[in-house]
Parts: sequence; C-alpha cells; structure tokens
Amino acid sequence: MKLFQNRKLVIATKHGKEKVIAPILEKELGVKCFVPEDFDTDQWGTFSGEIARNEDVLNTLRNKSLHAMKRYDCDLAIASEGSFGAHPSIFFAQADDEALLFMDAKNDLEITAREISLNTNCDGRTIENKQELLAFAEKVLFPSHGLIMKSSENNFKKAIKGITDKKTLLESFENMTNEFGTVYLETDMRALYNPTRMEVIEKATLQLVQTIKTQCPKCDTPGFSVTEIQEGLPCEWCKSPTRSTLSHVYGCKKCHFTVEKKYPNQKTKEDPMYCDFCNP
Repeated sequence: MKLFQNRKLVIATKHGKEKVIAPILEKELGVKCFVPEDFDTDQWGTFSGEIARNEDVLNTLRNKSLHAMKRYDCDLAIASEGSFGAHPSIFFAQADDEALLFMDAKNDLEITAREISLNTNCDGRTIENKQELLAFAEKVLFPSHGLIMKSSENNFKKAIKGITDKKTLLESFENMTNEFGTVYLETDMRALYNPTRMEVIEKATLQLVQTIKTQCPKCDTPGFSVTEIQEGLPCEWCKSPTRSTLSHVYGCKKCHFTVEKKYPNQKTKEDPMYCDFCNP
C-alpha cells in the first residue's frame, strides 16, 4: 500500500516472531521491517510467571509499540501478545489467543487483529519420575517444542528455560529432583521455542494484513473493520430474535463512517434449538 511503502517498521519482539511477521508485512504492505537486538519485551510480562502482565492486552501492545518507536526513532510498529487458557466458547478446551497491533504514529492509526486457535500444546504438571518426564515431553511435542523446568509451579527462583534436547532435559531433571524431590515441567510458550504458536501468529498476521488493506469507503483510511456485532437472527419457526449474529457493523477509526452488513455467517434464519422461546 502506498501509505506504508518503503517505510521502516519496528517489530517489538525478542522471541523471533519476525520470522513469520516480517515476510508477510514486507510483501503485502511494502514496509521495511527491522527487529531491535536489545529490546526487552519481558518487562511487560513473561509466560513463565516471574513478571506478571499488569495491563490488559491492548494497552500492553500499545506500550510495546510506543516504547519501540520512541527508542528506535520509528513511526511505524507492530507488537504481538499471546495468552493461553480455556477457549471462550468451547468449554474444557485449551486455546491460544493471539493479538496483534499495527501502529502508525505518523497517520494516527491503530489496527488490530485477533486469532483464537485450538491448535496449542500448552500444558504443565508436577513430575515425580523419569517415566512421567519422558511421557509428558512426548505428549507436548518435545524436542521440536521447548520446555521449562521449575522446582514447583509458582516458584520462579530456580527455572531452566528453553530446554530443547533430551540430554539437557534428563540432566536438569536429575539435578532438580536431587534438590527438591519433584519438579514442575511446562511447555515453553515463547514463540521461538514453540512452532505451533508461531503458526497461530502467522495466521493472525495474515488476518491483520487483510484488515489493513480494507479501506474506508468514504475516506480511504486503512483498517475498515468490524466494530460491533449485532444479535437478533430470527428463529426459523417463531421469527423471534435469537442471540445469534444478525449483522456486523464495520467502522472507520478516522471519519467514523459505518456500514451494517447483515447475515455475515451466510444464515438468514436460526435453528429453533437456539431460540429462547422455542427451546427455553
């Protein structure tokens, strides 16, 4: 896009995310990406728990982007933040929730994308013996995916991160069990140690690019995207509004122009099983 062509863009990361982010942004937007070597994103929180994330995802992304732009004299940035836990709609399923923020300080633009995926190996448990150790490691795709070993789940004083070979795994286990009796083993969810997570970040980046390339019909500003989801899809039997999605409202962050697009899920009526009147 002409608005971003040949401009420098800082990727605010220390965990190798540029491997999937940079090629997409450079190809689709024409930017020139760079990654600072000494930018410590751990100050805004770590997956292993030593440093808590004190703000919500969007403000954390803003902080990363603003600090990176100021420190490296750049007016274009992208930041990524992931979290892991229960899927918002599929109960008892673990999910990887990846958020991206594209910030253009020159044009006062913030464009976001979010990808929620069931494709994750996120896990952790107390290990008492070598058999449990190797079984857990195999289950979470070790050694292609890294591991973290701690004396206990919430004790961060002694932690070995980025374990990616069997020799280190066994030696670390022997040393720590001699000292503590058991260990707590968990997946290393930092992107450079987790190819599965990297795939989800790549999908989020592709989604972000599509949002950036969608321009406002009125003022041509990039990032014309869904700002509101309207419920009320009518029941097939009684015609009453259900809680299912009736429309998406798209909005412009610059001129605030909006467009409502009905039936985004290609459904004009809802199954009565989802109707509060027909199936209370």
